Amino acid sequence: MSCASFAKINVLSPQWIGNNSFSSRRGGSSPLTATRRVSLPIRASSYSDELVLTAKTIASPGRGILAIDESNATCGKRLASIGLDNTEVNRQAYRQLLLTTPGLGEYISGSILFEETLYQSTTDGKKFVDLLREANIIPGIKVDKGLVPLPGSNNESWCQGLDGLASRSAEYYKQGARFAKWRTVVSIPSGPSALAVKEAAWGLARYAAISQDNGLVPIVEPEILLDGDHPIERTLEVAEKVWSEVFFYLAQNNVLFEGILLKPSMVTPGAEHKEKASPETIAKHTLTVLRRRVPPAVPGIMFLSGGQSEVEATLNLNAMNQSPNPWHVSFSYARALQNSVLKTWQGRPENVEAAQKSLLIRAKANSLAQLGRYSAEGENEEARKGMFVKGYTY
Repeated sequence: MSCASFAKINVLSPQWIGNNSFSSRRGGSSPLTATRRVSLPIRASSYSDELVLTAKTIASPGRGILAIDESNATCGKRLASIGLDNTEVNRQAYRQLLLTTPGLGEYISGSILFEETLYQSTTDGKKFVDLLREANIIPGIKVDKGLVPLPGSNNESWCQGLDGLASRSAEYYKQGARFAKWRTVVSIPSGPSALAVKEAAWGLARYAAISQDNGLVPIVEPEILLDGDHPIERTLEVAEKVWSEVFFYLAQNNVLFEGILLKPSMVTPGAEHKEKASPETIAKHTLTVLRRRVPPAVPGIMFLSGGQSEVEATLNLNAMNQSPNPWHVSFSYARALQNSVLKTWQGRPENVEAAQKSLLIRAKANSLAQLGRYSAEGENEEARKGMFVKGYTY
């Protein structure tokens, strides 16, 4: 059983509930082992109501998530694309541009931050977390420590960061974060191997349980990479397997489904496949997997864009919202919200207002897509350019 199943306890010593002793292993790579059987486990309920409310607030009609949780290295790549050095001052300036956009909260319900940003302030001394709250946007935090090679696999990866996650999550909560994000990936050209799928699912489940135990709504992100020349049917097959494993282990770890958000990739052909799928085809295959594998108790499906163009990501989301769904089907985009913003800004103070307008245009477009009312009429060519990079790392 997961430690998230029981009342909050001191993680450094054996625990006692009645006459039953437990050995607690937070953040480990294997299930918690009880030294005696417990007939009536005590649920960790102190955050349950708050978790459900936070998840429902993020999954509110016409709104989605702005992901600006790029690591410093990845943010540096973005800045380099417009000729800026990767310095804390430049990263702060860019994220300040995004988070001070007037009216952003009308279309954005949550923003995922990198740790540096969570503790940063604007140039006039206002904390970014306070700025977000005032805009009716819930602050979130990336908590994983990135991908590393998975021994014994077919050149695949696993996501590290469980060690110390409980204490870090508690500190993030104190700082004002109310949800978390953990991204792991599955590669279709690499198999994927059963080992990689199981490792991805187990890691996400352990992270989710630890997050909920510390007051953070976990965004569960099993990304199936776009890399490959496989047809859409192969992606569907892999997605079914991955999502099945993820929800099996979430249940094994007693994760509260009403207090999570799922951040999957859309079911598309491989980026190098000879035939491109229409938004209607992508919507059909993606919704098929959702209906087969995702419990309706999950309040929100916040799709990642994964290298699609800004317009593609919005059109595909719109197609999925042409009929009612058991969940709030929305977006959690990074590049698909930021690409036009960066190119408009160019690091120049005189372009800040125009860049913020670019962000609002993209945020509003995806808000309309969440409501099933988007049209690509009038979109410029820049927004139609794909952003897939083979072997892309974050």
